[in-house]
Formats: sequence, structure tokens, C-alpha cells
Amino acid sequence: MPDARLPHMKKLLVLLLLAFALLVVAGLGYVWLGPVQVGNKKVMLDFLLGRSIEPPTAEQVASRLVVANGFRLEVYSTDVPLARWPLVTPAGDLIVARTRADEVVLLERDSNGDGKPDAVRKLLDKLNHPHGLALREGWLYVGESNGVGRIRFDEDSGQVSGAFEHIVDDFTNDGFHTTKTLGFGPDGWLYVSQGSSCNACIEQDERRATIMRMQPDGSQREIYATGLRNSVGLDWSPWDGALYATENGRDLLGDDLPPDELNRIEQNHFYGWPFVYGAGVSDPDAGSGHAAEAARAIAPAHAFRAHNAPLGLAFLRVSNLPAGYSRTALVALHGSWNRSQPDGYKVVALDWQPDGRIVERDFLTGFIGDEGVLGRPAGIAQGPDGAIFITDDYAGVIYRVVPASGR
Repeated sequence: MPDARLPHMKKLLVLLLLAFALLVVAGLGYVWLGPVQVGNKKVMLDFLLGRSIEPPTAEQVASRLVVANGFRLEVYSTDVPLARWPLVTPAGDLIVARTRADEVVLLERDSNGDGKPDAVRKLLDKLNHPHGLALREGWLYVGESNGVGRIRFDEDSGQVSGAFEHIVDDFTNDGFHTTKTLGFGPDGWLYVSQGSSCNACIEQDERRATIMRMQPDGSQREIYATGLRNSVGLDWSPWDGALYATENGRDLLGDDLPPDELNRIEQNHFYGWPFVYGAGVSDPDAGSGHAAEAARAIAPAHAFRAHNAPLGLAFLRVSNLPAGYSRTALVALHGSWNRSQPDGYKVVALDWQPDGRIVERDFLTGFIGDEGVLGRPAGIAQGPDGAIFITDDYAGVIYRVVPASGR
């Protein structure tokens, strides 16, 4: 006998699809016709629809991409579409989260010296938008949009075993900024960054727009720092163990406001969002009555240009690099979409000076030009041999940067 519920279920599915289509159309109409400045409509449309572009040709890479003096740029892989977040194992294998594909893959280390991974294989699939990755005492940790999971991982063989278990399964993932980034600090705690659900609002879930920490088994969870709209990249400086995090500022305040940020994260400190941005500037949409929040907001350690979208952050730790990189972090600027003139689309080096100042300089450029967008740098990781891996989740390329004098 036919199930009487089927016609109703089909009708509900059609209505849901129609509602989704209307939301996409409304969003596009707001961007195209509303107050948002869009410098590259194709990038915006591809982002909304989850589309990627073809990897650049060898000729495009050679003619357009420029790496800093003393380094050589190589195309390590074009076999991982939507490659988002990288992690290098102690053995030299590269683990990559394909966030929009809901899976994690492993690129086997280049043991034959041909400049490419020996193989690419799937480690995990059917995940919930995996992003952050971390290794600790035989476990591979994965930050999903709704929690944190882990699975046994053998660093020598690069194989997982046993069941994937969730140590956190109640993170909210509605609205904007659903990725979760992971990192183990020098204190042995697992740190988790969670972006906001909105552009500028008061969150209902106090864990949004924060960096949290917990024990490796998920216990003793606590909010570590607040007022962080979307801190995607986080890492600890090797010379003093301080935690730094990139920060994506809000939209809809024009081309040049507010600056994106690098913040020095300290426990129980508040970093301004949604009341303050930059060096103590009150947000015009926050309204009055927030003097106390503004007074305690911590100014950024470094300001990027507005809408550059800093994502991946990695301090360089290996000593075989060219001179001038002993106190340096690399940051991937994913690039603007809501700006009349596109900006970002590169990797920059941040150099800590003896007096504490941070100086920004270009490290890898050429992803945007008169010919269009070649890609969007997303994540950065350094291997035990000093090789620097840079993922491009738009063109599906993984680049490797090595000293020019090395292999």
C-alpha cells in the first residue's frame, strides 16, 4: 500500500528547496543592488554557490605568482579540490580538511623526491564541515561545525584506526562563520575558535565569537577570550609562547573600515566585537550605553587592510630558512569580496621587531590582477623540514614553498 505521507513529504521538500533558492536570490540581490560594495561579482557568486575554479596552469603560476627572495614556489598538488586547512605530521605527511566536501584527506610525504605527494588518500568522510586539525598523543582531532571529534592516528603510517568519537557535539553552527579551528597550546589544553553567527549582533550563544579551551578529552571546557568576531587562524609564538589569532572584521561600513586584525590573545580578555573595532573605535551600529565594553576592549597587535580576510596563521619554526625569518609569522589573506576594489589575495609575512612592533611585508603575491583571480590562499602549515604548505580552497591547489638553495 502506498505511504500516504509521501505526497506531503515531497511537497515539503519542494518548499524547502524553493525557500533556499529565494534566500540565495535575495542575498544576491542585496549584494548587487544594496549598500554592499562588490569588487568581484564572480568570486562572490562562486562563494555563495560553493563553486571553485580550475587550477592555474604552469605558465600562469610561473608568470604571475611571486614569492619572497630566498624562496622557491612549487605546485605540490592539484588533486585536492576545495583544499582548506592543512596540518603537517611529524613524519612529513600533509593532512588537509576539505571543509565544503565534508572530508579529510592525507597527502603522503614526497619520499621519492619528485616534488609531489606520493599518494592522496581519504582519511575521513561524511563529516560536518571539518576545518581545524590537531595531533596529540596518537589522536587526530577534527573541528566540525557542530563540535570536535577525534580518532586514533598512527603518525608513522599515516593511518587512522578505530571509531571517530566526539568529545564535543553541542556547538551551534547557525548563521555566519560556522568553521571551528583547533590548536594545542604549550599548556596542553585544546583551544577552539568559534566565529560569530552574524555580522554585528549580541549573540544568544555565549560561546560564539570566542576562543575556548578544554582538556584533550573535552572536559573542563571554558571560554578563554571573547569579542572575537571570526578568529580563523591561531598559533603560538615560539619565542614566548603567546597566543595570536587572526580576526575578520565586520562588513557594511564601506571599503576601508573596519581593519581586519591580528590579536594577542590573553585569558579573560575582551577584544571589542560587536561594540568596538580597531584601536577603540565605537561601532556605529552598536548604539549607546556600551562605555564599559569599550573601555575594556583590547586593541589589536596589528591591523590589516579592511576586508582582506586574514585566515591561516603560522609562526615559522625551522632554522634553515633565509635570513630575516627568525621572528616571523605568515598569514594567508583570503581576499575581499565586499569591496569596490578587490584587496588581499596574497600571503604576507609579519615580522616582530626588537621593540615589539609588527611589520608586514609581502611573501607570496599575484593571485589577483588584470587577468582576474588566480586563487585565494586559505591555510598555512610548516613541515619538520621547513617546507611551507599553502592551501588555496578556490582553485584547489596546494603550494609548497622551500628555501631557494634547497631541494
